[in-house]
Amino acid sequence: MAIQDIYPTALRLLGRPVLVVGGGPVAARRAKGLLDAGAVVTVVAPVASPALKEMADAGLLTWEARPYLSSDVDGVWFAQTATGDPEVDAQVSTDAEAQRVWCVNASNHEASAAWTPAVAEVDDVKIAVNAGGDPRRAMAVRDAVATALETGDLPLRRRRAHRGTVALVGGGPGDTGLITVRGRRLLGQADVVVADRLGPRGLLNELAPDVRVIEVGKTPGHHPVPQAEINRILVEEALKGHRVVRLKGGDPYVLGRGGEEAEYCRQHGVEVEVVSGVTSAISVPGAAGIPVTHRGLAKGFSVVTGHEELSEVPARPDHTIVLLMGVGQLRESASALGEAGMPADTPVGIVENGYLPDQRVTIGTLGSIADQADAAGVANPAVIVIGDVVRVSPFAPPHFKTADYGTTTPNSPRKTVLTT
Repeated sequence: MAIQDIYPTALRLLGRPVLVVGGGPVAARRAKGLLDAGAVVTVVAPVASPALKEMADAGLLTWEARPYLSSDVDGVWFAQTATGDPEVDAQVSTDAEAQRVWCVNASNHEASAAWTPAVAEVDDVKIAVNAGGDPRRAMAVRDAVATALETGDLPLRRRRAHRGTVALVGGGPGDTGLITVRGRRLLGQADVVVADRLGPRGLLNELAPDVRVIEVGKTPGHHPVPQAEINRILVEEALKGHRVVRLKGGDPYVLGRGGEEAEYCRQHGVEVEVVSGVTSAISVPGAAGIPVTHRGLAKGFSVVTGHEELSEVPARPDHTIVLLMGVGQLRESASALGEAGMPADTPVGIVENGYLPDQRVTIGTLGSIADQADAAGVANPAVIVIGDVVRVSPFAPPHFKTADYGTTTPNSPRKTVLTT
């Protein structure tokens, strides 16, 4: 049978009688697939595998414990052979052909009137692949296509009217490779994307031309689109029947106001999904080789956004403090920690534009870091790490290190490093 002879189609077998001849693992898999399609399944086989027996005992299908008879194909819509005996399979196929019943002959794909494709399902999209009668080849192609759909490399976006939804997607620190698979898939399904300034902006270039992008990015002290307006946009677009993705930097629930957006959507009857992202509080220090905890140096860490909260956290070098968007208040923050008892020689690292090509690392001490940042023109977006864990960074100067701290390898030789 040449590949050109195949006419791809899909069978709707809900409530229709089908026949499976054979009792082994292949027959069990085929019976399970037919049951999933809603067919009324009869299995004919002298002996049945445990899986088939379990389905029969549960009343999901009928098992006739005997050899095949030609009359078994009477009145069925579809037949599947899987006996492992070519002669029996050929007889079933011949009998089905005589009664104009489509039959899959598992023993001889060339003589089979129908082929069973390799199938996968992603959301409500079902993929069926035939590959010239080669099942392993078909499965390999199916898996590749399914993976591309899962990761958003192939479009899953609906083209007909559907119920509007909102997905709050954490995009990570900005690198397009650090968004989750689920987030990437939802982005590929979106009709409208409400985008932050610090999300993985490169992914916006991959959207279909008719996907609308609404920019709502904020900078410190400058919020051109107030949060209340962002909330309104999400609900309004969803109520129009659009699939809306709120693409945010980091994680929606880590200092990202995602909780407010989710609550507003639910209050207005809009289905909302929250997809966690890689928070910059942990990932950006990691890009500079700085762990937020490290054996022998720090067992815990705190994440804060301004110097007012610093009075609530331990002012010790062995408790890591991560400041987000804190460049403008760096001098006040350093002073507050010093007044709380943190030593002036406590290491401090600032990572600007984490994971991006222009990432820059500045390393100093609590007593010197504000002057260093001013001299270097350090600016947001930046993550500030305060504590002994900064000693672990490969960018730390030699006098910061001891034999116990070890070193790691820089992520990229292109990064500019400023140290004391």
